[in-house]
Amino acid sequence: MPPPPPKSLGSREGNRAESVDIWKARNFICEHSDEELSLTQVARAANISPNYLSEKFKQVTGINFVDHVAHTRFEKARTLLPDGALRISEIAFAVGFQSLSQFNRVFKRLAGTSPTEYRVAHSIGRRPE
Repeated sequence: MPPPPPKSLGSREGNRAESVDIWKARNFICEHSDEELSLTQVARAANISPNYLSEKFKQVTGINFVDHVAHTRFEKARTLLPDGALRISEIAFAVGFQSLSQFNRVFKRLAGTSPTEYRVAHSIGRRPE
């Protein structure tokens, strides 16, 4: 799901207004999160410098670029895990993580549980115990 449209110049979320540039960057990340992403590549897609993107991204979103990419991939993985058709490793690579250990580490940090435990707790059609 793409991020919401950019806020108007007068709109504020706390003290942070989202510019069109940052919206473009977030949208690009969402659409390409299953690919290898670099700050430079995303900045180029948003027509801004990597330094500006790095500085403004955290200021506007509240998290840094790397954490946002990881969170976007995590959210996509979370929607795939309940369906047991794919192995966890297949999901990890399908959503853009470069290694299974990186996926497990990020997933545990964001969900508070491992991908396997999450899958068991949220399985489609699971029987009550």
